[in-house]
Amino acid sequence: MKARGVRQWTRDLAMGTRFAFTGGREGWVRVLLTAVGVGLGVALLLLTAAIPSALTARHDRETARTDITYSDNQVAKADNTLIVANVGTTYREKDVRGRQLEPEGPRAPLPPGVDKFPAPGEMVVSPALDELLKSDSGKLLRERLPYRTVGTIGEPGLIGSAELAFYAGGEGLAPKVNGGMVVRIDKFGDPLPSSEPMDPVLILLVVVMFVVLLTPVGVFIAAAVRFGGERRDRRLAALRLVGSDSRMTRRIAAGEALAGAVVGLGFGTVFFLIGREIAGSVEVLDVSVFPSYMNPSPGLAALVALAVPAAAVLVTLLALRGVVIEPLGVVRSARPARRRLWWRLLLPLGGLAMLYPMIGQGRENGDFNQYLVIGGVILLLVGITALLPWVVEAVVARLGSGPVAWQLAVRRLQLSSGTAARMVNGIAVAVAGAIALQMLFAGVEDDFTTVSQNDLTRAQMQVPLPSGTPLAPAAEKLERTKGVRHVLALSEGYLGDSRTDPEHSNGFTVGDCAALREVATLPSCRDGDVFAVTGVDYDTDTEELAKPGQTLYMDPSYSDSPRSREIAWTVPKGLKQAKASQDPTGQYRGGFLITPSALPAKATPTVDGQLYLSLDESVPDVHEYVRNTAAGISPFADPFLWTSSERSERYTSIRTGLFVGATCVLFLIGASLLVSQLEQLRERKKLLSALVAFGTRRRTLSLSVLWQTAIPISLGLLLASTVGLTLGSVLLKMASTPVRVDWASMLQMTGIGAAVVVVVTLLSLPPLLRLMRPDGLRTE
Repeated sequence: MKARGVRQWTRDLAMGTRFAFTGGREGWVRVLLTAVGVGLGVALLLLTAAIPSALTARHDRETARTDITYSDNQVAKADNTLIVANVGTTYREKDVRGRQLEPEGPRAPLPPGVDKFPAPGEMVVSPALDELLKSDSGKLLRERLPYRTVGTIGEPGLIGSAELAFYAGGEGLAPKVNGGMVVRIDKFGDPLPSSEPMDPVLILLVVVMFVVLLTPVGVFIAAAVRFGGERRDRRLAALRLVGSDSRMTRRIAAGEALAGAVVGLGFGTVFFLIGREIAGSVEVLDVSVFPSYMNPSPGLAALVALAVPAAAVLVTLLALRGVVIEPLGVVRSARPARRRLWWRLLLPLGGLAMLYPMIGQGRENGDFNQYLVIGGVILLLVGITALLPWVVEAVVARLGSGPVAWQLAVRRLQLSSGTAARMVNGIAVAVAGAIALQMLFAGVEDDFTTVSQNDLTRAQMQVPLPSGTPLAPAAEKLERTKGVRHVLALSEGYLGDSRTDPEHSNGFTVGDCAALREVATLPSCRDGDVFAVTGVDYDTDTEELAKPGQTLYMDPSYSDSPRSREIAWTVPKGLKQAKASQDPTGQYRGGFLITPSALPAKATPTVDGQLYLSLDESVPDVHEYVRNTAAGISPFADPFLWTSSERSERYTSIRTGLFVGATCVLFLIGASLLVSQLEQLRERKKLLSALVAFGTRRRTLSLSVLWQTAIPISLGLLLASTVGLTLGSVLLKMASTPVRVDWASMLQMTGIGAAVVVVVTLLSLPPLLRLMRPDGLRTE
């Protein structure tokens, strides 16, 4: 009996598939519309499934080319060693990865993607950097890189197609090896990859982000397999007339949907391959990939290939459960039974019930239960698709009289509110999820943001100089740089009360009197003075060190890092007292303040210069002028901009992923809505032609189409805002974060959703005008 049932199902599904392809032009158009809708969803599912592998590929490439690890374990010089110096820079807020390479033997390791070492004065560059340097916009960067381009870096040496990177030939780097900016290595690759556990709240962000981005895709696919529903119902009535029972009829309808879904898989594969190539040529929020990265795992691809056709069959069978198909027509044409509310509320309530046990968990109690998070968020978002048809029906049933366009729209919605709700289900789910995510991101942002103490009114850039670089000439060059108003030049070092492992130690600052007055209050000052700083709460060592006649040691050695000079210095008898004040970094400096002539000549190489720059921000590219001057002073001088705050890199990367994914989902929303709108217009071709033949103005019909879209989308966005606020509040409670509504972001999300609908409506007007012709009544 069971085998017979399987054969019956197979036969009926096969018959439905044949009907889909042998139904003439109408059948092919229906299959094509379904396939395009399903294909867009499948392509996004495959692209999303490829994101983990793309991120893994980027990480693996970065790990494979790692050279500077800031490790104290230095490699001894040999015929297989290479000296690598970090000479990276920033150009118009984009990072430029740069390295100088000096091989010390014939077996020195080549970096990935490089065939041979560039000679001194030469460099190999990434394709994106090569293109930038050859363009007009790269003029200032060309001035900063005094090398001749002799080749390009291959794909294995880059993490993305738009990455800016170069390897230059170096010489005389051995004396500068310090385990930091200049290192000696015998192979590329990170010997100690980071194994830092991920914050539970960040894991929650990732899980919710994927659910929020993928749920609308599933909703779109479910809507796409129901394209052409009204015409299909008339064909099913004809099948009942020739003898098929109701169950057989539904299975045949499922077979038609299955055909469209299978063709949609093919379309989706093509769209995915196109999107894969496009992904290799674009950069979104400074993130780029190579097409070879975008490979979904075979398991996920197989899941998509099986789930989409299965979903097409199930959605069709569920959609036809409430439809009575008789030989003389479909009962849906009459007034439908009123939708019940109670079971529709079970979905969001079930979602809240799954999330409730994790409220208050925060990051203190370990990871969140991912299955409960996924299930709860999905139920809340899918609950919108159950509630929206009821909301639309309840509201449009109470809408009354108005202009002709309004009455046409309202009457159409009253007759087929389910179809209208189905069109906007996807965008409502996407907006609700986006509002919840925005609330969660805004709520936890402070936890991953460090507020800088830098005084941006005193300086906007800082230029660290390598040890031993003369401070005064460097400051003078930067003073003459276009857009620089003032340069505060200070040098910093450390001293202690013994040559090795001092019991008491502290820092000292070197600068002229004007510079020292920026970090402390001085009684009087002239070159040759030395000051002991007071007024720093945490500084308990200066009192022990500031004894005139005592011998101290600049740059003392420590057991775990013995590479120091240990230069003796006697505290002068004329030591003065100074009271600490905030320096431009917002800190209070303890220790000693030393004017230039009081610093022993031997100690000059032990201090590191720091230049604090006040800029005229109105000068275009002022930051690039500063970087060019700094590169002329030393290739190891790496200027950086001061900001009021800094964010966690992991948090920033997750938020970047959200924006990239949201961009793709918005594209899918627009494309799917447009396809759905065109399908609706095609279904109503004869009705529109009849209204035009009876004298209805085209303007009236166009306005009626606009109202038919505006009413359900307004209701959908209202419902989405409610569900989004609820979900966002629950997620914030789960992260033990105070609930606050980011009203600006919420309005932005709803505005974007409304804008997408307006654009889709405008794009559908040209085909609407072509359909509004009396000759559309012609039939054969």
